[in-house]
Amino acid sequence: MNILVTGAAGYIGSVVTEVLIDQDHSVVALDNLQAGHREAVHPNAVFVQADLGDAQALDQVFRDHDLDAVVHMAAEALVSVSMSNPRRFFSTNVRGGMNLLDAMLSHEVKKIIFSSTAAVYGEPKETPISEDAPTRPVNSYGDSKLMFERILDWYDRAYGLRYISLRYFNAAGASEKCGEAHDPETHLIPLILEVAMGKKEEIQVYGTDYDTPDGTCIRDYIHVLDLAKAHVLALQNLDGNKPRVYNLGNDDGDSIYQVLETARQVTGHPLPAVPAPRRSGDPARLTATSTRIRSELGWVPDYPDLHAIIETAWRWHQKRA
Repeated sequence: MNILVTGAAGYIGSVVTEVLIDQDHSVVALDNLQAGHREAVHPNAVFVQADLGDAQALDQVFRDHDLDAVVHMAAEALVSVSMSNPRRFFSTNVRGGMNLLDAMLSHEVKKIIFSSTAAVYGEPKETPISEDAPTRPVNSYGDSKLMFERILDWYDRAYGLRYISLRYFNAAGASEKCGEAHDPETHLIPLILEVAMGKKEEIQVYGTDYDTPDGTCIRDYIHVLDLAKAHVLALQNLDGNKPRVYNLGNDDGDSIYQVLETARQVTGHPLPAVPAPRRSGDPARLTATSTRIRSELGWVPDYPDLHAIIETAWRWHQKRA
């Protein structure tokens, strides 16, 4: 297939592009490079620098390339910013997403895989979370993603747009070529590895008084290659199936302190940690059951172990040092 990947210069987008090309798909890689890295885009992809807010540029992409499907990953995703600047999130994640959908319909491209998020669930009453759990986002990031899921559902009903929405939990790890490097970096594992590499003196632990066994947040970490694998399976299962929503997690979770201890084992570094106040919008626990995608699409994570996930990230960061 000839696939448009939006957000293809980002962390997850670059790995998804890499895996799609390894699976003999052709990829048009779209990114505005606001947060992505041009060098992360696979050399065999056709790169287009464009923004979701530019409807004319999106239309031109569809005119220039005979596309079969879209993997939509471009988004504003920094939770802390979503609390202070929701306008930015709804503009990009909802309005920009609709520009993309309108271009798809204008050019009769009716297959899309959507990069959603566990943030649609908010503060869950029960864990692990199933896809049928109530959706009550506690930040505008999660709310914007949930709005777009609902838009996709209406576009399917009205226009026959086929979609699968993948609700990610905490992506981590690296492929041989691509890894996680944000500016500024806000994700736990790369921040920890920056301490191990001497770029930072300590790691801040935001909140040590949560209702969890050790007082720190619990998250479900999933390897980025396992996320990419799910995209390939989703693309293969769009035809003839009703639209679906799938969780992508490891059916388990690890606290911040557990991640720190595992990273100490991997890196051999003491990794000093300092307690800090909670961040607004952070739920205490976010872990998923991924039974649905396992049973319906045959998805099985290749990296279910946190030690292996951190090890791949550590190797990638060391190569870049």
